[in-house]
Amino acid sequence: MAHATTTMTNPSRISRRFAGLRRTGELGLVAYLTAGDPSLAASEQFVLALAEAGADVIELGVPFSDPVADGPVIQRASERALRGGTTLAGVLLLVKSLRAKTDVPLVLFSYFNPVLQMGLERFGDAAKAAGADGVLITDLTPEEAGAYRAVMSSRGLDTIFLAAPTSTDERLALIAKSSSGFLYLISRTGVTGAKDQLADELPALARRVRRFTELPIAVGFGISLPEHVAALAGLADAAVVGSALVEEIERAGTVEAGAEALAARVRLLKGAGVAGMSRREPRA
Repeated sequence: MAHATTTMTNPSRISRRFAGLRRTGELGLVAYLTAGDPSLAASEQFVLALAEAGADVIELGVPFSDPVADGPVIQRASERALRGGTTLAGVLLLVKSLRAKTDVPLVLFSYFNPVLQMGLERFGDAAKAAGADGVLITDLTPEEAGAYRAVMSSRGLDTIFLAAPTSTDERLALIAKSSSGFLYLISRTGVTGAKDQLADELPALARRVRRFTELPIAVGFGISLPEHVAALAGLADAAVVGSALVEEIERAGTVEAGAEALAARVRLLKGAGVAGMSRREPRA
């Protein structure tokens, strides 16, 4: 009971950011980067540029040797980061360094294996001490996440789970119950990667998910263009953009050019969200 009271009186940095967005009627932008691509020092500059440009939450991908849920762009980023020697411990040091320089909410986005290798308790302690705000384990299902959720919750870390178009109502209810901070809604089946258009079924899917949670809903997978973000206004609380940002880094010749390209893309996407919200009635 004491823990529940603490959670209510001290909402997480993620919850506070989404509450602020809701008050202002603004669509949030969740930005994903693979940490360590091309180096941890470069990632720090990239995150600071994203935050300054208006990203509301930043996901730091922990590179993994077998990223089965990711498309070719993020797979290549993971390979570059691993070749550069990036580890989960290194990503946690990056979070600690960033936390001294920015208040932007930071989410550790990882496959379960690196976390399991470190140990749940040790990882939870280290993530909390570094200043992380939440964790998303892409290949951990809520049915198997009891111990993980208990450890993260006891450290005040949000646990974010993925909901998919194929999720049954029963499973959506479990995902919603297991999630805190926000719920990540996958816009379509398949792996990550930029697409030309959003799935036609997305509006109905978003409405279905709303029946099971009052958490903010962030929609990702395939979100890359301003028109995608504008279309999410009124349907979701945030757009998640990953591959399109990682691709900017891949194309850039220098860290400075990469930071400038990321900032420009975020400003463009945030502007599209503002325009989209202005064309819609506020959601009740």
